[in-house]
Amino acid sequence: MLEAFKKHLDEHLPDLKEKSLLVACSGGLDSVVLVHLCEACQLDYAIAHCNFGLRGAESDADERFVAELSHTLQRPFFVTHFDTLGYVNKHQVSVQMAARALRYHWFSEILGQQDLEVLLTAHHADDSLETFIINLSRGSGLEGLTGIPERGKALARPLLPFSRDEIQQYAKVCKLAWRDDSSNEESKYLRNKIRMEVVPRLRELHPAFLENFLRAQNHLAGSALILQQHREQLTEQIFDQEGGHVRMAVAALEALIPREDYLHLLFSAYGFEGGQVAGLLASGSGRFLRSKTHRLIRDREHLLLQPWPLEEAGACEFALGTGSVLSPIRLTMEEVMQMGERSRHILYVDKETLNPVLRLRKWQKGDYFYPLGMDGKKKISKLYKDEKLDMIAKEGQWLLCSGDDIVWVVGLRADERFKVTDTTNTILKITWKA
Repeated sequence: MLEAFKKHLDEHLPDLKEKSLLVACSGGLDSVVLVHLCEACQLDYAIAHCNFGLRGAESDADERFVAELSHTLQRPFFVTHFDTLGYVNKHQVSVQMAARALRYHWFSEILGQQDLEVLLTAHHADDSLETFIINLSRGSGLEGLTGIPERGKALARPLLPFSRDEIQQYAKVCKLAWRDDSSNEESKYLRNKIRMEVVPRLRELHPAFLENFLRAQNHLAGSALILQQHREQLTEQIFDQEGGHVRMAVAALEALIPREDYLHLLFSAYGFEGGQVAGLLASGSGRFLRSKTHRLIRDREHLLLQPWPLEEAGACEFALGTGSVLSPIRLTMEEVMQMGERSRHILYVDKETLNPVLRLRKWQKGDYFYPLGMDGKKKISKLYKDEKLDMIAKEGQWLLCSGDDIVWVVGLRADERFKVTDTTNTILKITWKA
C-alpha cells in the first residue's frame, strides 16, 4: 500500500510533498495509518487530536495515545477539548453534526494561526460508499452521489482510493497499534448501521462491489463536471445580473426541456427544487419562493433572484443643511448660485420650501407626489408601474421627504412643489451617489 500511496500522491496530489500539513488523528485505525504513511513519505506534517468528551476515560485514553504517537514520531502535537453535548443542546443538532462542526472549526483555526497549509483527513473508499448510500436514501441529486471530494481549498483526503481492508492489512503488516472506538459498534448511528448491515450485503452480491462502485462513482463525477459546464453556459445565456439581483426571462426558462430537470440544475444551488420553480413559472406576478439563502420572485415576464434575508437599512432622518448623508444612501447637499449640470443623480430645490428635518424612507401604501412639470398629483405606485420597476427595484427605491411630502423619488422624479423658481432665494443642490 505504501508504494500505491506514493504513486497516488505523485499523480494526483503532488503539491502535498511541498506543503506543511496538519493530520487529523483520532487514534483510530484509519488516521493512525495516515500518520504512518505521511511519516514514511517524509512529508512535513503536524498532528491534531480532538477530545469530544463523549466516552469518559476512553476518550482520555485516545488523547494520551495520540500524544504518545506524536512524541515518538517527534511531530508537533495540537489537542483540544470540546463540550460536545453542550453544543448539541445549544444548536439542536445531532452529536455527529456537532462533532463535525467543532472539529473543522478548530482545524481551520490551527491552519490560520500556525505555519500550516493543508489539513489531511483519513476518509477512505468505504467512507465514500457509506456517504453515497446516505445521500441516496435522502433523495440527493447528482452532486450528492459523486462521493467525498478528494481536495478542497485547504483540505486533502489522500486515502480515498484505498479500502478499509487495504488500510487494515497495511496496519497489520507494519504491526501498528491503534485505538478502537466503541461507539463505532453502536447501530443507532446511521453510518454505523450502513457499514455493519448494508455494505456486507452489497458485497455479497459481487465480490468486487467496492471496486466497481468506485469506478462507477468516477464516471458520475465526470458526468457531474460535464453537467456543471453546461449549467455555466446556460447561466450565461439566461441569467442577467442587475445590481444586487439576477433577472431571467420566463419564456427562456419555459423553453427548457425537460423543464423540471433543467430548473433543478439551475436553481438547486440556491435552495429551490425544480418542481417549485416550475410552479412559480405557472403563477402570477408577485408570487415568490424563499429558501434559506435566496428569494425567487415572479415579476411579470421575468423571475428575479436575490440573496435572502436582505441586510436592509431602515429609514433615516437628518438635518437640512450642507454636507453628506452616508446612510442609508449617500447624499450630498450644497448651496449653489444657479442650477448647473442635470442628471438623474442631481436635484435642485428651493431650500426655503423644505422642513428643517428631512427624511429618507421607502414606499408606503397610498403615497403620492406632484411630478415636476405636471399638473396634479400621482401615486408613487403608478410611477413605479410607468417606469417598469420590477419588484426588487421597488423595494430598493428611496424617497426623500420633507415632513409628509415627497420631495424626490430618488433618481427618478422630483416634486413640483419644491422646484426652483424666479423667486427662489437659496438653491440647494442635492446629489445622490449610487
